[in-house]
Amino acid sequence: MKQFSLFRKLLFFINSILACALVLAYFLPHISPKTIPALTVFSLFVPFLIFCNLFFCIYWILKLHKNVLLPAFVLVIGWFFAPPIVKFSNKEIVLTDDLKVMSYNVRMFNHYKWNDQEDIEEQIFSFVNSENPDIIAFQEFYQSDKLNIKLPYSYIKTKSKSNKFGLAIYSKLPIVNKGSLNFQDSANNTIFIDVVKGKDTIRVYNVHLESLKLNPSKENFGEKDSERLYQRLSNGFKKQEDQTKLILKNELEWKGKKILCGDFNNTSYSWVYKKLATNKQDAFIKSGIGLGKTFRYIYPIRIDFILTDKNADIHQFKTYSEIKLSDHYPIMSRLNWK
Repeated sequence: MKQFSLFRKLLFFINSILACALVLAYFLPHISPKTIPALTVFSLFVPFLIFCNLFFCIYWILKLHKNVLLPAFVLVIGWFFAPPIVKFSNKEIVLTDDLKVMSYNVRMFNHYKWNDQEDIEEQIFSFVNSENPDIIAFQEFYQSDKLNIKLPYSYIKTKSKSNKFGLAIYSKLPIVNKGSLNFQDSANNTIFIDVVKGKDTIRVYNVHLESLKLNPSKENFGEKDSERLYQRLSNGFKKQEDQTKLILKNELEWKGKKILCGDFNNTSYSWVYKKLATNKQDAFIKSGIGLGKTFRYIYPIRIDFILTDKNADIHQFKTYSEIKLSDHYPIMSRLNWK
């Protein structure tokens, strides 16, 4: 009996640490990555911390023990003050004049053969063309000779004239303006196009924030030691902050309707997401269902987003979790304006 009591105390001690870590993570969107870079790392593990506290909550309930109050209290705080990790119901209204917007990190169409399949590129083209989006934003785009996206207008921005890697936006709607933010000292970038739909001109941003270069399949996430891993993450988070500020500055100059989509390389519990989502709607939160997982990892991580104006109607959001042609899943939303 005494041994069981010690075991229970040990479990509650572990539960207390995980609960405190989760509460701390709830405050991270309000803390600049440059202020305390070490804390920013917690934003990546919020889904894991939520599931751990949920496990303890269920465990204490089954044991009919008052310790359930701790994980339950922490989870309730998150329910009211943090973005949801799961959506239990979705909104789905299909109108003929909806704007179908897709975002997809295609991992360079398997150019470096990370997948043994030989026809990844063709499968991606076939998938995109079958879903028939009005606009699609590609991250980690590769300008190959096999390109077969059946949309008439496009803006492709590579890092240099000789480099075939970068970002791309394809559109059914005429592109009347385009631009690149040209992130400094980074392989990533953000581009935008202005398209005409009826009487409206809509700006569409394709965002690809600094990659943290985490490799979940390798020990220590692909780094030699923890100190070097921490340094790499710190540098990545700091660059993300500078890049986010550059996007917000450009966005402030645009007074029309807008859509901001892409791979943020960070979660909805991060400072960069909070800043970019301010005065916008998150399509997953408004009309998604399920866990919203967009990155192929052992627990749900949502790092790909579609954000739009507060006055837009978001009629549908979908994560194509069955499409395993990249390390990201494609996402799509149907949008309209009041």
